[in-house]
Amino acid sequence: MLANRITLLYVLLMTAVVVASNVLVQYPLSGTLLGINLGDLLTYGAFTYPVAFLITDLTNRQFGPRIARRVVAAGFLVAVVFSFAVASPRIAIASGSAFLFGQLLDISVFNQLRRQTWWRAPLFASLFGSVLDTMIFFSFAFAPVFSVFGPNDAFAIEWAPILGVLTAEAPRWISWALGDFSVKVLVGIVMLLPYGALMSKLKPMPGIEKPA
Repeated sequence: MLANRITLLYVLLMTAVVVASNVLVQYPLSGTLLGINLGDLLTYGAFTYPVAFLITDLTNRQFGPRIARRVVAAGFLVAVVFSFAVASPRIAIASGSAFLFGQLLDISVFNQLRRQTWWRAPLFASLFGSVLDTMIFFSFAFAPVFSVFGPNDAFAIEWAPILGVLTAEAPRWISWALGDFSVKVLVGIVMLLPYGALMSKLKPMPGIEKPA
C-alpha cells in the first residue's frame, strides 16, 4: 500500500536524522564569529537536528497527527538506543526526553494551525517544539538540579560570560542552550523552503484537515 510505503520512508528519514545528529553533536564547530569561539557554543548536530521537525510536519500534513506520532515514536526509540550507546546515561535521558516532548508539541501546534496560512503551521510548530526541546535537553543534561540523572559536568556549570562575549555571566550551559536554540530557529525558517516546495506533491489525506 502506497501510504504504508510513504510512512516507512518518513520513519527511515527520521531515523537517519536522529542518528546523524547524535554523531555530529560530538563535533564542535571550528572558527570564530564576531569574536565568539563557535566551538564553545555549537556542534554540527545543531544544524541537522531541526530537520526532524520538517519530517514530522510533512508527515502530519499528509497523514495527520496519529501517524506523525508513530514516526516520532520510532525516532524516539532510535534516539534512546543510540544515545545510550554513544553517550552517558544522563545525556541519553536528556536527548530522548527532549526529542519526544519537543516533537509531540510540534505535532499539537501544527495540527491546530494547519488550516491557516501555509507557513504558520510549520514555522510556529517547529518554534514551540524547539523551545521545549532546548529547555528539556540542556536542563536535564547540565543543570545541577537534575543531578539525579547523573553527575554534573564541572565545565558546563562553571560561570562564564554569556555567549562568551557579554559582560553578564551565567553557567556555561546556558550559553550552549542559547546558541543551539538560535540555530534551530534559523534552520527552522530555512526549512520552510523545502516544506513549501513539497506542499503541492504531498496532499493531505481525506479528513486530515480537521484539527484533533
